[in-house]
Amino acid sequence: MTEKPTKAMVLAAGFGKRMRPLTDTTPKPLVPLLGKPLIDWVMDRLNVGGIQSYVVNAHYLGEQIKAHFTGRDDVALSPEQEILDTGGGVKKALPLLNADSFVVANADSVWLDGDRPAVSRLLDAWDPAVMDVLLLLTPASTAHGYDGPGDFFLEADGHARRRKDGETAPYVFAGVHVLAAHLFDDSPDGFFSLNILFDRAEQEGRLFAIPHDGQWYHIGTPESLASAQNVIRQTG
Repeated sequence: MTEKPTKAMVLAAGFGKRMRPLTDTTPKPLVPLLGKPLIDWVMDRLNVGGIQSYVVNAHYLGEQIKAHFTGRDDVALSPEQEILDTGGGVKKALPLLNADSFVVANADSVWLDGDRPAVSRLLDAWDPAVMDVLLLLTPASTAHGYDGPGDFFLEADGHARRRKDGETAPYVFAGVHVLAAHLFDDSPDGFFSLNILFDRAEQEGRLFAIPHDGQWYHIGTPESLASAQNVIRQTG
């Protein structure tokens, strides 16, 4: 039986430009949602799903991120002197993760679980024999605060396909996924996006996904933050 990943990388180095003025003096991961920083929402959901330790990267206002996790033995920081984007950030943190596979989550991905924790469902579905990437996708029709053309199609066998120009896809990437470490073996150095690795996995038939069965909130602006707070407050 394949051992399930127990470690997660939480991406917290971005500038959060669209969240200004809230992010003028506070990094986006520490912006509060109903009094709790966004990154704590994410890590609580990861913990419920079975994650035991974390690596958190930091760049913009990184000292605040560092201070937030002072005293936590289950969190290792991966500071970036120059911002490395999602792919570069994970690649730099590989020695800290020290695992064949691991979960990666955006620090501003806010979701509520359905019948079972979404991360538990991801870990149960993860099969490194056939998968290099396993995404959590949420239906665009129920993605709160999202009105774009979607990101992915999901086939009956679990394969995911990225939307092409001019297409409208039924699913949005929920900002949570499982990755195989070997994906980074011949990846670029420095700044690069995880999308490069997603596309390679798709071309090789090793990009898979499962649909989220709970609520998911797109939080990109102060207005969408306020809207999410209202909805969560009303729905409990």
